[in-house]
Amino acid sequence: MILQALAKYYDGMIQDEVPDLEPEGFKRVAIPFVIVLRKDGSLLGIDNTRTGEGRSLRARTYIVPKIFEGSRTVNVKANLLWDKASYVFGVSTEGKPERLKAQKEKFLSTILDYFPNQDTDDGVKAVVNFIKHHQESMKAYPEWEEIKTKDPFLAFKLDGEQLLICNRDTVKEAIANKTITSGKGLCLVTGKIDNLTRLENPIKGLRGSGKGESHLVSFNDSAYWSYGKKGKNSRHKNAPISKSASAAYVTAINYMQREGSRQWIKVGDATTIFWAEKKEIEDWFADIFGEPAKGKSEQDNAAIKALFKAPETGAKPVLDDSTKFYVLGLSPNASRIAIRFWYAGTVGEVEQNIRQYFDDTNITHADYEMPHCSLNGLLAATAVETKDPKKTNRVYFRGKYYDVTPNLAGDFMKAILTSTPYPRTLLSAVITRAKAEQSKKDPKTGKSIQNVSYPRAALIKAILYREARYRNSNIKEVGMSLDTSNINPGYLLGRLFAVLEKVQIDSAGGEGKINATIRDRFYGSASSTPVTVFARLIRLNKHHLAKLENYKSYYEKLIGEITDKLLPDNAFPSHLSLDDQGRFAIGYYHQRYFRKQDDNK
Repeated sequence: MILQALAKYYDGMIQDEVPDLEPEGFKRVAIPFVIVLRKDGSLLGIDNTRTGEGRSLRARTYIVPKIFEGSRTVNVKANLLWDKASYVFGVSTEGKPERLKAQKEKFLSTILDYFPNQDTDDGVKAVVNFIKHHQESMKAYPEWEEIKTKDPFLAFKLDGEQLLICNRDTVKEAIANKTITSGKGLCLVTGKIDNLTRLENPIKGLRGSGKGESHLVSFNDSAYWSYGKKGKNSRHKNAPISKSASAAYVTAINYMQREGSRQWIKVGDATTIFWAEKKEIEDWFADIFGEPAKGKSEQDNAAIKALFKAPETGAKPVLDDSTKFYVLGLSPNASRIAIRFWYAGTVGEVEQNIRQYFDDTNITHADYEMPHCSLNGLLAATAVETKDPKKTNRVYFRGKYYDVTPNLAGDFMKAILTSTPYPRTLLSAVITRAKAEQSKKDPKTGKSIQNVSYPRAALIKAILYREARYRNSNIKEVGMSLDTSNINPGYLLGRLFAVLEKVQIDSAGGEGKINATIRDRFYGSASSTPVTVFARLIRLNKHHLAKLENYKSYYEKLIGEITDKLLPDNAFPSHLSLDDQGRFAIGYYHQRYFRKQDDNK
């Protein structure tokens, strides 16, 4: 299903004549240096295709022919009329002399194999003459030292022409006439008898892989081979896929997750690509789940606003409801790629499920906060900050990286798309972080940082809210803002804890006048084992109330209103379940923001 959908998308792009799309048998490669030759093979100059400066230096990419399957980590395989300097000239600071010699010989022999008679093309003849007679002239150019040490990709073109020699029509015809057949069979993707590929084309530059190339379908160990389908000439029969189908789905993945594309976002360790039968929705999906740019809040939320206003205005924010829509999460796994999640549905289903996701995460917040939490912001709320660049499952949020639990991001995204309950590990992770940061201070101001932050509260509320709806629970669940009718003990104790903390702060003359609040010392135990701390906090509160000049009666009345709803025989339970710990956090968050708004009013 996945490979078929990708191959179909590729066919659609071919029909739409999408620019810069790699045709079958070709690949896109960044080539920093193009060697310009005269027709007699003598060197005219070297074109440096790179633009930018420093780390932003980028080479121009070209679509070039790919004539061999698989990688060449061990075997010596040369590209036709373009390749690395170690193949073109046999030079590299890292390669062994014997291998470099073999690579140089292979580069020339590959050209001669495809063109026994070089006179059929002026460009091919010029390259052969250059390799045989004029290589030494390269050493006079300043680029030679970088070519020799960094082993970049090189290509050739003739003086006065813009087309690379490897892309001339005669070269393409020679490649087509020399197609290697690895055996015919029934293709699992197309359902047709076709030439089967022995090795899948590589998927390039998958984020977090640490490698230039990786594979989605591969069998590199006998443990993965089916009975009787092992060995060099039979390995492809384990997953019989035609050359054309393999090229189609790999090209589609490479195209969608290319640099600058709007068809992918990073969700934890998963590079998430998405596509539709019609293109307009793809930008809409990226706007909703991608990280917003700084300083453009109105523009950033345009897609979300359109999504919610559509029922009011009668306008459709996206395409027709029946348009097919696909989401695929890919993560690096050694030399192969793991599928984290896969969703195949319609635009109407996606629109409905995403609207439900935003409804679930909607909660009261400060005016300066974004109207809706970003996906990365919610994931960051479950994790600790990390500066380790080797962490593949980290997420980026507000200038920092957070080490998210493996698989959690993928499971979260899958639950959003399918409108199923969020993973229980998500609730455990966010509550754990809230407890761990109960006494965290801002290193610049020295003030306490709220452990139950806006993203954490939104995430906890969404998890509890969706679980109750999905299970048809009779328990009244936490809502968007303060609910004085909610009598859940966890929610009530969270509210009470917020009021007790506020009384303590006011009695000390403000937050800046106190070193540590009860939250800094008791939040973890109060939210999990209330019986151990609340009696003590109530006693302390009497001393704090005695110091107040203003609002004393207000606080006494508010505390009485909350405690009256607690069970007389079990006001402070010995233990709160994980769900009730979540309700405690929401009660604390709601009461804290209610109190702040009331003061401003």
